[in-house]
Amino acid sequence: MQRTINDMHIECVKGDITRQCDIDIIVNAANKQLKGGGGVDGAINRAAGPRLVEASRALGPIEAGEAVITPAFDLPNDHVIHCVGPVYSQSQPVAEQLASCYREAMGLAVEASAESIAFPAISCGVYGYPLEEAAGIALTTVAECAAKGTRVGLVRFVLFSDDALAAFSNALGALRQ
Repeated sequence: MQRTINDMHIECVKGDITRQCDIDIIVNAANKQLKGGGGVDGAINRAAGPRLVEASRALGPIEAGEAVITPAFDLPNDHVIHCVGPVYSQSQPVAEQLASCYREAMGLAVEASAESIAFPAISCGVYGYPLEEAAGIALTTVAECAAKGTRVGLVRFVLFSDDALAAFSNALGALRQ
């Protein structure tokens, strides 16, 4: 699924975020200490090599909704943006924290003069965020960045499962121009 909003091409694909050779920046769903972990975080850190953990750890800790940028080291990309997504709960401002991850990452991509960025489904793994709700927040936030003229030409959501791909594709299709 793909759409173009204000010259920003947005697409959803199933795949491995560590194998996005045509993307300038990939986003890591990190933990607060930026010390590596499981899921997307573990996959990115394994693919990038031990220097990524060293570089990111020096920038932590950070809180939910915040992001930092490091070189990508052994990955085929220029940089990795590390975002700490919220642990899902109905009693905290998790929607704003999740939206902040995407806004912060887009801002860092612009500062790095990136033309492309790839996101995973932040907070949808062990942090328990429901896929449909997270997808709506992610796509709405990126579309808002596009409407403001963010200078990133390609935003790719790289989803690991068919369920995640369906949720993000549906959210992309539901966006208003």
